[in-house]
Amino acid sequence: MTDAVNHDEPLPSVAQVQHEHPDVTGGWLRPAVFGGMDGLVSNFALIMGVVGGSSADNTKPIVLAGLAGLAAGAFSMAAGEYTSVASQSEFARAQIESERHEIANNREAEEAELAAMYVAKGIDEGTARDVAAQIHRDPENAVAVHAHEEFGVDADDLASPMLAAVSSFFAFAIGAFIPIAPYLVGITVAWPAVVLSLIGLFACGAVVTSITDRTWWFGGMRQLILGGAAAGLTFLVGNAVGASLG
Repeated sequence: MTDAVNHDEPLPSVAQVQHEHPDVTGGWLRPAVFGGMDGLVSNFALIMGVVGGSSADNTKPIVLAGLAGLAAGAFSMAAGEYTSVASQSEFARAQIESERHEIANNREAEEAELAAMYVAKGIDEGTARDVAAQIHRDPENAVAVHAHEEFGVDADDLASPMLAAVSSFFAFAIGAFIPIAPYLVGITVAWPAVVLSLIGLFACGAVVTSITDRTWWFGGMRQLILGGAAAGLTFLVGNAVGASLG
C-alpha cells in the first residue's frame, strides 16, 4: 500500500528538480547533424561521380570537384539555414506580438481560452479557471504561456539564425572533407576514399542514435546503406556520362 501524498508539504524548488535535457527544439543540434550528414553524403557521391567519369591516372578533377563541393555546399548550407531559421523566428515573434495584442485588448476571452485548454488536458474546470486567472495577473507571463500552449514556442528561447548557420557550415565542411582527404595526401586510387567515407557514414549514424531511441548499429547501418547507395548510383551516372563523352 502506497503512502498518501501530503499536500501540506511545500513543493520542491526549481533548483531541487532542475535537470538538463539535450537541445531538442532546434538551436545548433539539428543544423549540425543535417549539415554533417549532408556534407559527407553529397561530397562522397560527387567525388564518386567524377571518379566514374575520369581516367584512373588523373586525380585533379576529383580534388577540384571535392574542394569545390565542400566550399559551395558549406556556404549554401549556412545561407539556407540562416534564412530558414531567421524566417521561422520572425514568424514566431509576429505570432507572439499578435498574442500580446489580444491579451491586452481582450483579456477575458484569452483567459477563458487558456482555461479551456487546461480543461481539455484533464484539469477540472474550477481549477483551470483559477490557474488561468493567476497566470493572467502578469501580462508578459500570460503571453509566454499562451505562446507555449497555442503554438509551442518559448518566447524567451527562439532559435538563433547565426548559431544555426555557423553550426551547419562547419558540420558540412567536416563531413565533406572526409571523402576528399585521401586524395589531398597523394593517394590516387578510389578505395581509400570509399572505405573512409563508409566508416564515416556508419560513425555518423551511430553517433546520432545517442540522442534518439534507436540502437547504434541500426543508425550506423541505415546511414551507411543510404549514403553508399547514393555514391554508387552517382558513380554509375558519372561512368556512363564519361564513356559517352569520351
